[in-house]
Order: sequence, then structure tokens, then C-alpha cells
Amino acid sequence: MGDDEKQAEIDRKKAEVRARLEAQAAGKKAKKGFMTPERKKKLRLLLRKKAAEELKKEQERKAQERRMVIDERCGQPKDLESASEDTLKQICKEYFDRMYLCESQKYDMEFEVRKRDFEINELNIAVNDLRGKFIKPTLKKVSKYENKFAKLQKKAAEFNFRNQLKTVKKKEFSMDDEEQPAEVEAAA
Repeated sequence: MGDDEKQAEIDRKKAEVRARLEAQAAGKKAKKGFMTPERKKKLRLLLRKKAAEELKKEQERKAQERRMVIDERCGQPKDLESASEDTLKQICKEYFDRMYLCESQKYDMEFEVRKRDFEINELNIAVNDLRGKFIKPTLKKVSKYENKFAKLQKKAAEFNFRNQLKTVKKKEFSMDDEEQPAEVEAAA
């Protein structure tokens, strides 16, 4: 019976170890991670909804601000149908004054922008000079064949063949009938 008790004890210990390992495995599976795929999907969906709401609120706010600025600059629409001629003249004068003011402000702003661009350009040039780095100018593409042909034409135009020829004295190379056969016989 000692063997049976030992065998039972071994089986019991094996069962305990197996149960402990299964409990650990089950714990790991349950604890697998806080962000399960289902939770990630839900979180993404909630974030998208929140972002869409925020975007909609932002667009509404911008539209409201735009409407306020337009109302401020243009004023409320006037009733032109039931207005008398003097009232119409007054309304036209108001609109003209407002337009004149806006155009003058626009001109002033454009001038200021051009002035600032010029100043920025000058400062960039000064900085580059101080650094010792210079902006390389963009080079034009030039055909190498066209250039050579133009140079050749220029040289040909300057070159006068008649001036380059040597002047020859006629007596040196004149052939006398008497001298020629004597020289030919001597050479032979």
C-alpha cells in the first residue's frame, strides 16, 4: 500500500501543479492587455466622433466671426425700395465713403507688405554677406554648338585673306628658259 499512497501523492502534486499552471495561463489570458482590439475600436470611434464635433464647432465659430466682420464692415442692408431720392443719395454717399476707406486701407497694407518684403530681402543679403555664403545666380542654358558657330563667323568676318598673303617678288620665281634646263639637268 505504500506504493499506492506514493502514487496518489505524486498524482495529487501533479494535479496541484497543473491547476496552478492553468490558473496562471488563465490569468495571463485575462490580463492579456488593457487595450484589447474591441476597446481600441471603441476608443477610435469615440475619438473620431469627438474630433468631428470639435471640427463642426470650429467651423460654426469661424462662420459666426466672418459674419460679424462682414456686418461690421458693410453694415446692415438698407431698404432701397421705399427710400426717397435724397435718402438714396445719402446711402450711396455712405457706401462710397466706406469703399474709399477700404480701398485706401488695402493700398496702405499692400505698400507695407512690399516694403517689408524689400527689407527682408535686404536683411537676407546682409546675413549671407556676413556668413560668407553667396547665393549662386541661376545660369541660362546656352547651346554649346551655337556659341562656337557664332565665334567662327566672327573670326571669319575679321580675317582678311588678302592681307595675310605674303608679297612675292616676281623675279625670284620667274622661270627663265635658259636657267631651267641647267638646274633640271643638275638635279638629275
